[in-house]
Amino acid sequence: MIEEVAVRHRTFYQETWNRLRSNRAAYISAWILLTISLLAAFAPTLSPYSYTQLHLELKNTPPSLHFWFGTDELGRDLFTRVWWGARISLFIGITAATIDLILGVVWASMASYFGGKIEEALMRICDILHSIPYLLVVIFLTVIRGCGLVTILIAMTITGWIGMARIVRAQILNLKQNDYILAARAIGASPARIMIRHLIPNAIGPIIATMTLTVPSAIFTEAFLSFLGLGIQAPAASWGVMMNDGLNAMRYYPWRLFFPALMITVTTISFNLLGNALRDALDPRLRT
Repeated sequence: MIEEVAVRHRTFYQETWNRLRSNRAAYISAWILLTISLLAAFAPTLSPYSYTQLHLELKNTPPSLHFWFGTDELGRDLFTRVWWGARISLFIGITAATIDLILGVVWASMASYFGGKIEEALMRICDILHSIPYLLVVIFLTVIRGCGLVTILIAMTITGWIGMARIVRAQILNLKQNDYILAARAIGASPARIMIRHLIPNAIGPIIATMTLTVPSAIFTEAFLSFLGLGIQAPAASWGVMMNDGLNAMRYYPWRLFFPALMITVTTISFNLLGNALRDALDPRLRT
């Protein structure tokens, strides 16, 4: 009697999802990020206080049932301001990572596929941009455009895509030597088709992982620039602005610094854990 064993076929992405779901740290991080995103979307709307509403008679109130995160020096509700700041920080992080993804993938794909003088010229431009001090770019743009959300995004994306471009270039240089790429060339496939159908999809693992790790870097950069006074300006609420406001009051009113610092820390760690797990889950060499 011959026993037939039915083996359920799983696609690469199904196996990736199963491996990612079995990673407890990544699973918890994903839920934390989902919770932060939902609170950022709905908490300011459901809160009875506006993020700019003043309660001067209640300034520097510690956390209570009425003000869950306390109030600042103008009596503004920190709970509302923290989640309003989450909107700005997450928007900057995701937008900057998306722009870096597009620019880095397109630039590196052209450089690595065509090679020769084209690759040399494109990668030397990357080296030149990478050598420019980042704060110098920010200060220069601030002088020209003034502080604000658009200025931060431009400053981040001028040089932020270079890391993505180098990773994608290394992946494509390795992939384009494979037999299926040579076969695609032999049957007359255009460079654009080879790039879109074969090279970029097979490099999607490092691309997604790098993009995920770019988001916390952009969030931290925004907080750092706002903390220095070069980013989002008051009365707008961002985690960096709130940390700057709370630093001077840390000794007597520690909650003003604690909550925005906690949100930056939790968000950054969660994105990093999720990005590392994605990098491992999407690595075909780790498939069992």
